[in-house]
Amino acid sequence: MVAESYEPISANTRPSAVRDTMIRRLGRHTGTPGWTGRYCSAFAPNNFGHHSCLQTLFSPQVPEYFNFAKDVLDAWTEKEKRGQKPGSAALWWVSGDARELRWTFEELGFHSRRAANVLRGPCGLQRGDRALLLLPRVPEWWLLNVACTRTGVVLIPGTCQLTARDILHRLRASKAKCVITDETLAPVLDSVAPECSFLQTKLLVSEKKRDSWMNFSQLLSTASSDHICAETRSEDPMTIFFTSGTTGSPKMTEHSNCSFGIGLTVNGRYWLDLTERDVLWNTSDTGWAKSAWSSIFAPWIQGACVFVHHMPRFDTTTVLQTLSNYPISAFCTVPTVYRMLVQQDLSRYQFHSLKHCVSAGEPINPEVMEKWKAGTGLDIYEGYGQTETVLIAGTFKGMTIKPGSFGKASPAYDVQVVDDAGKVLPPGTEGNLAIRVKPQRPFSLFTQYTDDPERTAQCFKGDFYLTGDRGLMDEDGYLWFVGRTDDVIKSAGYRIGPFEVENALTEHKAVAEAAVVSSPDPVRGEVRRCYSNVLSNMLFKEITNNFSPSQVVKAFIVLNPAYKSVNHDQLVAELQEHVKKVTAPYKYPRKIEFVEQLPKTVSDKIRRVELRNKEWGRS
Repeated sequence: MVAESYEPISANTRPSAVRDTMIRRLGRHTGTPGWTGRYCSAFAPNNFGHHSCLQTLFSPQVPEYFNFAKDVLDAWTEKEKRGQKPGSAALWWVSGDARELRWTFEELGFHSRRAANVLRGPCGLQRGDRALLLLPRVPEWWLLNVACTRTGVVLIPGTCQLTARDILHRLRASKAKCVITDETLAPVLDSVAPECSFLQTKLLVSEKKRDSWMNFSQLLSTASSDHICAETRSEDPMTIFFTSGTTGSPKMTEHSNCSFGIGLTVNGRYWLDLTERDVLWNTSDTGWAKSAWSSIFAPWIQGACVFVHHMPRFDTTTVLQTLSNYPISAFCTVPTVYRMLVQQDLSRYQFHSLKHCVSAGEPINPEVMEKWKAGTGLDIYEGYGQTETVLIAGTFKGMTIKPGSFGKASPAYDVQVVDDAGKVLPPGTEGNLAIRVKPQRPFSLFTQYTDDPERTAQCFKGDFYLTGDRGLMDEDGYLWFVGRTDDVIKSAGYRIGPFEVENALTEHKAVAEAAVVSSPDPVRGEVRRCYSNVLSNMLFKEITNNFSPSQVVKAFIVLNPAYKSVNHDQLVAELQEHVKKVTAPYKYPRKIEFVEQLPKTVSDKIRRVELRNKEWGRS
């Protein structure tokens, strides 16, 4: 269904993209016209005085040789032995049936050295060999992460949601010599292993035995705890993460020992603001870079405890009870989870230990931030980064939070907004979010897309690495997200980012989730499609070919159950009017289609490329 009315707005008078709209929307929520933000001072920073001094404070030295296990984890072990560190755990794991395991840094070192001997001995892995790790949130996942670092084996984490086709692609692309998984995925691996002659070892994490597989638990029980850590250079490859594949086939993003092992100091010390006494719970899946960020490197650089809850399935009540019953002081999750949590009665819970909440992975709806603040007394500090980077930008303790903005550049990077030629744009102008790499390339940037020099080169323009995202910087240095470069819609002379349209739609009580793409229109520019689904409100990556036919905004929407029987014609009109009221009127979806579900990647991001290609009749 297409709404035919159109309100022309001169490009010269166009609102300043996301910022002005968000300020108006938050003014509506708070009753304060032109409301511009709030000063966050509930808890003073632990590791810095004022966010303005972060650039001066962050000046890490990168030595010629560096190994995270030896130079960070073993250093904490020595402090524990000397009584110079509080006796808190390094890893605190809770199972779905409430079983618990706690390891100090000394115990983590003991078990990881034995695991390292399993990799070097029975598995025959050498420094530089690659190992594909497919495990859920079980202690062995952390153990094997550290063991790979100790041996210099290049770790390739993957989510347990991968299909046989996904796994085969990763094995062929990486030429991994070893695969490590549990009994759930072992049959899938067996189905593709015959096509991978380079695969030498299959290691099973299970109490059960399986033909043609080595048993990790059995080998670990007899392995020696004496192990000499590999002598690795800072620039040597340490890990490879496959991107989520929203813009095409997944890329192998290679990080060095120092890019994550030292670079993620900026996350742990300043954004998460952790100390040795903190307990951090990060809900990220083990297959994605955010798990490396906040479940390994950032907290352990600071000597903090990593808390893990291995829930059999996501449950909001379990999450809230866990935050109430355990001494979790810092909580990191995606906006989708916060959105589900604020739909509960937060007044039933007491968060006695919780002091710091952060969000990353996608832009967060300002209304969700307000509801969380009202229910917990805590602000949500947003962070922006990629598989290729550490924290690019974020809101830090003590900063004024401008709803809709993801904060200012982190001290790890010189972040600018540039045009397609790599020229820095003035404040308030939409462009490419970019990181300066000349004259000195940041050590915390990824090394390369492994075995893909062409796609690696495409990321750089002039003096900058282009993130692939569009945004703008205001006069105060705050950054505002518009959308993926491939997702921005050109309609009747206007550039429309998906974030605002999707945010506006998901504020309506009928909408569970929304995503927006372009659609052909015989009269206008490009139409955005909004897909709505109960489970998430995410941003998605896609590929747009170089063409400029008429386009308009279209929305695909998955309705909340109570609204599935409502008259759809009336609901379309209501949703269109709703969007016109909460964002610039020219951005409203002129086409709306209600669907049961949205196509997604294994990391639960909507595949806009699939939706857009279908809309434009492309295969």
